[in-house]
Amino acid sequence: MTIGSSVRHRRILIPFAAALLLAAATACAGPPAADQAAAPPERTPRSGDPAPPDHHSAVLPGRAGQEEDNAQAAVARQASVRGQKLAAAQRWGLAAPPRTAPPPPGTRPALIAGTNVLLHDGVPPVVYRVPTDQPVVFLTIDDGAEKDRELVRMLDDLKIPVSIFLSDYLARADYGYFRELQEQGAGINNHTINHPDLRRLDAAQQQQEICGQQDRLERELDTRPALFRPPYGEYTDATLQTAAGCGIRAIPLWTEEAFPDRIEWRYDDQRLHPGDIILTHFRAPGADWQGTMAQMLRRVIDTATAQGFALAGLDDYL
Repeated sequence: MTIGSSVRHRRILIPFAAALLLAAATACAGPPAADQAAAPPERTPRSGDPAPPDHHSAVLPGRAGQEEDNAQAAVARQASVRGQKLAAAQRWGLAAPPRTAPPPPGTRPALIAGTNVLLHDGVPPVVYRVPTDQPVVFLTIDDGAEKDRELVRMLDDLKIPVSIFLSDYLARADYGYFRELQEQGAGINNHTINHPDLRRLDAAQQQQEICGQQDRLERELDTRPALFRPPYGEYTDATLQTAAGCGIRAIPLWTEEAFPDRIEWRYDDQRLHPGDIILTHFRAPGADWQGTMAQMLRRVIDTATAQGFALAGLDDYL
């Protein structure tokens, strides 16, 4: 063998030996597991590729901290509201903070004829008690003779809703007082121009009293009421027909009457019931009014709270 042929022979044997070594290593490693998929080839990410999935917790640490802060802030707000209600109750000498009324119903309760609801075709219903299962009662204030500033402050401070039934001859001296109550959320309603006993008036006179007060309240307070209360709770068929023609939706009477020193009850159990309508008046201390309007309101709130009721807005339910 020549030197050249020997070199060529070594060049052939070296690759051949390397191939034999590689085959032996592969045989020692064994075949890939049947349940393992071959890894895809790697590539360099390009602009526009979607972000890789986040395999960490679904709530990021920053978001979790924010949610915890929000929860703590909500608890702090609730505690602040409770503290404000307690402080307001103490300022006005209440036995306990008044209960908060539930949100008004989406639709007004259906009226069904019975002891507390009188229905007649084509005329507004006469209602002594609103049909509701909610633990609410309604405070209504009539006439408008006394313009008590303390009452305005107390209603606002305690966030107590009321419905007001105004007679023009008493309210006209200061409609601004009732406008302020209206801006605080009080409902404004009709109680005739001159507060007569409507049983003594003919149809034309009743229309002047009822529709005339509708017009007056629209001019003075920019509202045309849907509720009307006849003076003394007295009415005739002509009253109901006239009220319907003037745009009245319902005629609420009452189940209790509140004074600063007492509550007069219509029923023997002398307890509030869901939907009860409480009557009171804009009055100054006098022969039949032993105290102030703030004292009257305190008595109503304490009675309702002790019996498990909140005061709600009659205009929202009737």
